Amino acid sequence: MFTLAHRRAMLAFVLLAALIITATASAATTSVPTKSYTVNSPDGVELAVQEAGNPNGPAIIFVHGLLGSHLNWEKQLASPQLQRYRLITYDMRGHGLSGKPAVAAAYSDGKRWAEDLNAVIAASKASRPVLVGWSLGGAVITNYLASFGDDRIAGAMYVGGVIELNADQIVSHPAIYRDLVSPDLKTHLDAVREFLSLCFQTQPDSTTFMRLYANAAMASWTMQKAVQSMSIASDGLSKARVPMLMVYGEQDALVHARPSLARAQVLNPKVRGEVFAKSGHAPFIEEAERFNQVLAGFAATTFGQAASRQ
Repeated sequence: MFTLAHRRAMLAFVLLAALIITATASAATTSVPTKSYTVNSPDGVELAVQEAGNPNGPAIIFVHGLLGSHLNWEKQLASPQLQRYRLITYDMRGHGLSGKPAVAAAYSDGKRWAEDLNAVIAASKASRPVLVGWSLGGAVITNYLASFGDDRIAGAMYVGGVIELNADQIVSHPAIYRDLVSPDLKTHLDAVREFLSLCFQTQPDSTTFMRLYANAAMASWTMQKAVQSMSIASDGLSKARVPMLMVYGEQDALVHARPSLARAQVLNPKVRGEVFAKSGHAPFIEEAERFNQVLAGFAATTFGQAASRQ
């Protein structure tokens, strides 16, 4: 027969075991940046930067898309395959925890977004990083290449990347893009939710979706209007000599996948492409395991080639 002392000891053991299991599960599924800091862009916008992974490893810099933030990359920051790398994310201007200028020119001029990325590369002291750009983030990388060339990077990977703001590459959703900048709050938030839903062929779990929805609702309204006419210097893609990989989802409802890939390969015949048949606009979330394998392979090869050229 167990005494009261025995029962208390057993209860304490069970509670301790439960706490250990919970903490282990949380550590395995939560991707928290190990380092956070801010960087100032040339025009004074404060950019929130986060780092995870191996601080001494080769750097991968992630550039999110419209209405996103560093939270988009949680499945990459948590990937065992990518932990050997220094994983750097940042919130673009008008998004997340970064500054939100109130003037349209801060967003319509594509060079300013390029200067932001250059500022992050310089401030983080990332040596020849691989750049990964989702959607609008692809356009930011293109503008970076046009302004700064590719001497300071090892390679670039576009994910659902915007190549040009042309009708044959961008799926037409006039009502959504109109309502994103509506002064009516309900109309605006409904458009944000619909835009976010269109990012996925396979919708994420409700907790993830609600977090990304709240994240999207933080984005600057001025930015959302001005960015629809952002300048993209496509000659940046044409001049790139480093390895370039374009990943698209076959079911993308925001960007025409194959026409965009075809246009990228016209601009630069060295561009390689890969299409995820089951994904929409966000294969790095929808097919995260496969995407992380592709990214890890691309990074290993690209960093190896960069080292051999030095």
